[in-house]
Amino acid sequence: MTDPIADYLTRLRNAIKANHKVVEIPASNLKKEITKVLFDKGFILNYKFQDGDVQGSIKIALKYNPETKESAITTLERISTPGLRQYVNTGSLPRVMNGLGVAILSTSKGVITDKEARNLNIGGEVLCYVY
Repeated sequence: MTDPIADYLTRLRNAIKANHKVVEIPASNLKKEITKVLFDKGFILNYKFQDGDVQGSIKIALKYNPETKESAITTLERISTPGLRQYVNTGSLPRVMNGLGVAILSTSKGVITDKEARNLNIGGEVLCYVY
């Protein structure tokens, strides 16, 4: 697999389109950090890291609106790919949907959102947009 983050986002996207309650994804440290950010920002209901085999897995409970049955996540968009890395400095941090969505960045301070990066005054690699 050449792009595990794109695979992670695609598994989430497919589970949302199929209206699944839970999705299981192979784990890595970067995927665990992205999952924590999604949970902190209210895009997913819950998560659980399972260690068992060599790699382990992440179980993610997806969040839906009870009345309309719509997911909290409408779009997951991969920005930086292995073939074309997208780095930004503090002056050009992206604003997703004018602040309604989040850009997830990999920085020297860990995996954080664009708003946290603005507060810390640091840049990094833009992994994905979520809204």
